Amino acid sequence: MPSSPFALPDRLFAPPPEAKRVAFLSGQPFAHRGLHGQGRVENSRVAFRAAIEVGHGIECDVQASRDGEVFVFHDYALDRLTDAVGVVADRSARELEAITLSGTAETLPHLSEMLALVAGRVPLLIEVKTKARRVGPFCLAVRRVLEGYQGPVAIMSFNPEVSHWFALHAPGMVRGLVVTEEGKRGFRGRIERHWSLWRARPDFLAYDIRDLPSRFAAAQRSRGIAVLTWTVRTQAQEETAHRHADQIIHERPAP
Repeated sequence: MPSSPFALPDRLFAPPPEAKRVAFLSGQPFAHRGLHGQGRVENSRVAFRAAIEVGHGIECDVQASRDGEVFVFHDYALDRLTDAVGVVADRSARELEAITLSGTAETLPHLSEMLALVAGRVPLLIEVKTKARRVGPFCLAVRRVLEGYQGPVAIMSFNPEVSHWFALHAPGMVRGLVVTEEGKRGFRGRIERHWSLWRARPDFLAYDIRDLPSRFAAAQRSRGIAVLTWTVRTQAQEETAHRHADQIIHERPAP
């Protein structure tokens, strides 16, 4: 079989990490936005505690307030998960602190609060949510919150500029590229995936379970870049993940 034309630039521009740097990623499943459901809201303190209780890692999402504070919240808009409306980034930290998650008395947690709650007991995957090319101020804010944290933690993003920033400014931080092939098939999609890989220089990939098995994911995994997969919800998906990935990011019931 002829070698892929991407093999050499992949090795040059996105070398694999030392195995010990990323070993914590494969040691346990990760609960997607905490172990939510059954009355527990995603990305809530209750969901994080539930994941800790069963020994699962936690995947969460972070966004910046208007004044640059880092909050744990997934959607760009507040509407689905709170009684407020509008965009997270349009609100100040003080305004966000007053908003409660729907059906609960819980407010939106600061990333610093979540770190204090987890306290290194389980590994963390922190997805940095931003669509901008200029990611420096937000990445710097995330890095500052993480300074001194002693537990296993990695950042990741769909935006390759995030991992690129951490590769330059916090090279000790484990970093990942989130990938979906949805709407990105064919040669153009392959080019985009490889360019994102070269730009991000990730230590691992977080891959859409719907795309596995994937030629791109398999090629990176074979040369030492770990592949996690999201969002695993069924037994069939879990079986696919065990064949084609190193660990799952899931929304499965608690054991």
